[in-house]
Amino acid sequence: MTDAAQTGRPPGGHRAGGPGSTAVVVGGGLAGVTTALALADAGVRVTLLEGRPRLGGLAFSFQRGTLTVDNGQHVYLRCCTAYRWFLDRIDATALAPLQNRLDVPVLDADGRPGRRLGRLRRDALPVPLHLGRSLATYPHLSLAERAKVGRAALALQALDPDDPALDERDFAGFLAAHGQSARAVEALWDLVGVATLNAVARDASLGLAAMVFRTGLLSDPGAADIGWAHVPLGELHDRLARKALDSAGVRTELRTRVTALSAGEDGAWRVEVPGESLHADTVVLAVPQREAYDLLPPGALDRPERLLEIGTAPILNVHVVYDRTVLSRPFFAALGSPVQWVFDRTEASGLSEGQYLALSQSAAHHEIDQSVAALRERYLPELERLLPRTRDARVKDFFVTRERTATFAPTPGVGRLRPGARTKAPGLYLAGAWTATGWPATMESAVRSGVSAADAALAALGRPRNHLFAHEEAA
Repeated sequence: MTDAAQTGRPPGGHRAGGPGSTAVVVGGGLAGVTTALALADAGVRVTLLEGRPRLGGLAFSFQRGTLTVDNGQHVYLRCCTAYRWFLDRIDATALAPLQNRLDVPVLDADGRPGRRLGRLRRDALPVPLHLGRSLATYPHLSLAERAKVGRAALALQALDPDDPALDERDFAGFLAAHGQSARAVEALWDLVGVATLNAVARDASLGLAAMVFRTGLLSDPGAADIGWAHVPLGELHDRLARKALDSAGVRTELRTRVTALSAGEDGAWRVEVPGESLHADTVVLAVPQREAYDLLPPGALDRPERLLEIGTAPILNVHVVYDRTVLSRPFFAALGSPVQWVFDRTEASGLSEGQYLALSQSAAHHEIDQSVAALRERYLPELERLLPRTRDARVKDFFVTRERTATFAPTPGVGRLRPGARTKAPGLYLAGAWTATGWPATMESAVRSGVSAADAALAALGRPRNHLFAHEEAA
């Protein structure tokens, strides 16, 4: 390791950290990078430790021959104000633009000719009228089902996602009680919910589901406009994030795993890594819940074993490279098929000939461990059903990426298991999408957790909160 960042040299435009203002952030995913940037921007001298050879956590890229491949398709919404702040902070907003207006093509593999394609779009009208025309003309539901969807949405809008009682109930029960048919659940509620919650309605907390639909679809007309990276995720979450950290004066150490954490009698924290002991007044554990459990000192949480009760849910990504263009849209969602969401990643991956499609398969418990051959046999025929032009195309490459613990499982009751940023140990904080952000496990939740951890640490250090990372004020 180098010693350059231990000097506390202030970055341009920021106050230098003084005595009692040093921090170690463990974990270089979005939560850890956010925490480190926010602390450094407030003048704290920060060391960021990441065990992998890159930053970005579970939203990263890798090389496969000449392709630059994202491990999975990640999107965000206009209502994701914290992640939008993050993009702005690392100078990446233009690389991950938002739609001008929500527009989701929905293809039904079993639909009749002329009714296979539907669209979920918004108009420039107040909530809830902004979705009225789209719902009224949505061909994948009957007229009666559309009317009942509207009534269920209004009932959902009346719920308080922060009500602990909602966390104990499942979303499917609410939908059934409000007259939602199996088709309505498939064609609308799970279409959105599986992608955002990583769980079907029967496995999802009503509290989290209410938060997703109220915030994304029923809060502001533009809240659900979709954004995604038009470059590899590694360009954002690794290269540009590292550049921002360097500019902020953060010492970043990759391939560095923390082996132990302890508090000294003087109140300072000691962080053990191979070949070195780091000392800091503040430590933030921005790592997965099981890793946090292993590092937490005794007494830091009342019931640390609760962290082990937070389940995980997988995401499978299927990658197909064709020798020609088979899809004219940037993405679509599918019904009547195991295919969920399909994205065109051709340009972002650097592919110069043909087309590269990425299938994002959430809540993939039954498929996450299937062989590549079995997945190929399952998904290529499904793409032919959905995209007729694939029938004459040659498959040049087919591979899968698997994230077995992609997110925490948003099951009923998970809310009471998620801890806040503060622990009972002075100077020790938690961050990660799995902490109590009020959001499901998304990039937004990860960034919000980093904001909360930094805010708590700065308050304890007696430093003013930096308005630049106040996500409530993000525009």
